[in-house]
Amino acid sequence: MAQPSPDSRQEPVRTRGGELVSGGLLVGVGAPDGSEARPCPEEWRPQPRRIGRSEPARGPAGGVGRAVGPLALGAGPADLPMLDREADIAELLGLLAEGRSIRLVGQAGSGRSALLSAVAEAAADLTPGGVVQLCGHRRTVSDLLQDLFAATHHAPGYRPDPGQLAAHLAEVGAIVVIDAAEPSGAELEQLLATAPRCAFLISAAPDGPPLPAGSRLQDHLVAGLSRGACLALTARLAGRPLDVAEKAWAVDLWFESEGLPLRFVQAAALLRQRDVSVDALVAAEDDRMDVFGAVAEPAHDPDPAIRENELRRTVPLPSVPETAAPAVRLAEGLSEPAQAVLRLAVALGGECPTAPHLPALIDVGQGEAALAELADAGLAVSVDGHHRLTAGALELLAPHWPARGCVDGAAQHFAWWVGHSSVTLEQIAAEAEVVVGVLLADRAAGRHDAVVRLARAAAPALALSLRWGAWERVLELGLEAARRTASPVDQAWFHHEAGVYAICVRQPSRAIAELETALTLRAAAGEQRGVAAAGRMLDLLRAEGRQLPAAAPAVAAPGRAPVIRKIAARVPAGLKSSRRRRVAVVSTAVLALGVFGTAVAMSMSGPDAAKGTDPRDGRPDHGSGAQESPYPLPTGSGGAGTAGAGPGSPAGQGSGQGPTVSGSASHASSASPTHRLSSSPGAGESQAPQTSAPGRTQQPDPQPQPPQPTGEPSKSPTPSHSPSSPATTPSTPPATSGAPTSPSGTAGATTPGGQNSLSLSSSMPRSSS
Repeated sequence: MAQPSPDSRQEPVRTRGGELVSGGLLVGVGAPDGSEARPCPEEWRPQPRRIGRSEPARGPAGGVGRAVGPLALGAGPADLPMLDREADIAELLGLLAEGRSIRLVGQAGSGRSALLSAVAEAAADLTPGGVVQLCGHRRTVSDLLQDLFAATHHAPGYRPDPGQLAAHLAEVGAIVVIDAAEPSGAELEQLLATAPRCAFLISAAPDGPPLPAGSRLQDHLVAGLSRGACLALTARLAGRPLDVAEKAWAVDLWFESEGLPLRFVQAAALLRQRDVSVDALVAAEDDRMDVFGAVAEPAHDPDPAIRENELRRTVPLPSVPETAAPAVRLAEGLSEPAQAVLRLAVALGGECPTAPHLPALIDVGQGEAALAELADAGLAVSVDGHHRLTAGALELLAPHWPARGCVDGAAQHFAWWVGHSSVTLEQIAAEAEVVVGVLLADRAAGRHDAVVRLARAAAPALALSLRWGAWERVLELGLEAARRTASPVDQAWFHHEAGVYAICVRQPSRAIAELETALTLRAAAGEQRGVAAAGRMLDLLRAEGRQLPAAAPAVAAPGRAPVIRKIAARVPAGLKSSRRRRVAVVSTAVLALGVFGTAVAMSMSGPDAAKGTDPRDGRPDHGSGAQESPYPLPTGSGGAGTAGAGPGSPAGQGSGQGPTVSGSASHASSASPTHRLSSSPGAGESQAPQTSAPGRTQQPDPQPQPPQPTGEPSKSPTPSHSPSSPATTPSTPPATSGAPTSPSGTAGATTPGGQNSLSLSSSMPRSSS
């Protein structure tokens, strides 16, 4: 990959463009007028595929890898055994096998990362989902959840909503190992609740708050090593056995440091630097003998090993205070390329760029060797090939190792790099912390134009790489720099991007505020296309707001009897929509309650049918001149008010044992418009003001009630119909033979007071059904 040209400062920023799916939104990133979101068509939505055990269950770039430890005589970290950690590993494996989640706590430098790597390697076969290794360094809880989803599902360019994410992760059963997790408290509990079937092993910051009551996590203290283990570790990393003086020095360090492994890694590096000084003395003595020769017999032992030990005693060991804070002394003993990389890392807030960037940034061609030298000295730690300074090193080195212009061209380099077509999104995600470090360094140096340029180039790339925590941070730094440069165009762009980010993370109030500010700034600057883009985003927010009430559950219509409503709720919607099938609803209610016989005959007639008014309240009927009952029944073809108009009685044909229904419409015209029929609870919509729904008081009936048959309940859920509402005539009228009539030849009788009633015959026996 070529490097940026010297005159690239005048070139426009090459913005990386693309599309991603965030929940139900299709987000276009990198457009000239800013990013835009719109509803994603159903056929374009990704279908995440669960990654099986056959595929490697690894986290994204930047995940936990075996730390690159100090090297001595060619011994790599894989050759270094875990000292004094066998009991810890066995205990952690047992807890994970039981489904427990553990948080490793301990001082900085206690070896939590090394213990995580050892447990992750040993726990590969504990669960069907294997082990998922993630890096929590500068990751938000949303980033960690997205990394866990990306490690267990194949769905590139897709970031689910929190609800969708919980649904996808609910079935994941794996051991999740997170190193240097920054979320704590409620955020950490949210992480565990979103993946309930996973067992978590988390290394948290030493100063993290205590676990809340009822937490799924339990703390496991990572203590220091024993004295023997510390001496063995020092000798192994020094590459030779320790002499008596060095052992006493290491024991003093063990008491002072409480056995922290990092301190002995650095102590071994100090011993190696001391050996370099001893080697220089031996070489100088040999040179003098070669030049001048031996004038007399040497007074020392001719054995080179013994002579080397004698010269070593002349080089003093570091004092205990120097060993307690050895970063400055270790840095002075590094090679020039390693010192240049260290100076760059200090300027970037402790983040080390990967080796391919070092030739362009600090003119170091052998970047891998320089980074390995920092790791050998205990000044840097490598996680999956990406280095950062160890705990405490930045604070100790910053006063003694100023930047000296090593980051002057870093913003220009990374602005060109993130927009290059040969750079993958995974590479950009891995360098997200370095990009943020460059922005912070340029802000501290007052180079606000460089901050705006890099932020505008990096924000779309980080959005596409799904590193949204870094995306938000870059937008904040870019907006701050744009205000310092007093550029309304850049301010409007950052406000617009922040609004789109807020839409994607479901923060509508923030999105509206950001987009309205962008709209105002772009209108003042005369950017018509930008105004239109911000307006489309505001229209999307308003459209989503209007759709929210439609998603609320429908409320049942008032006035319907409770029993009928509950039974009707179990009937399919297609059955409820048909008039003729409402008969089945009433029949279902009657049969389910077991109160009545096998059929009910009803007579619906009245002089007001031709007028088209309802005798209950005088409201006109806007239908065909007849008020339709909420539960219409088939009627005969005869005229209203005659015996032939009564409905057929299937249960009473030829036997006369069915319930007798009597009702007359002769006094319907003289009834008050507000007069109500006397009926039991459970009536249909024709008696809506007098329903017995829960929470409503039923008005007392001014007329006496007809006697109830013996053994029957006092309240009958029989549907009641208005006498002025003849039923709808079906296509095939049923037979009317056997319909009971009153002695006067009408279809019913009138109760005292002129009220039409629907009553049961007192002589009717209980139905055998």
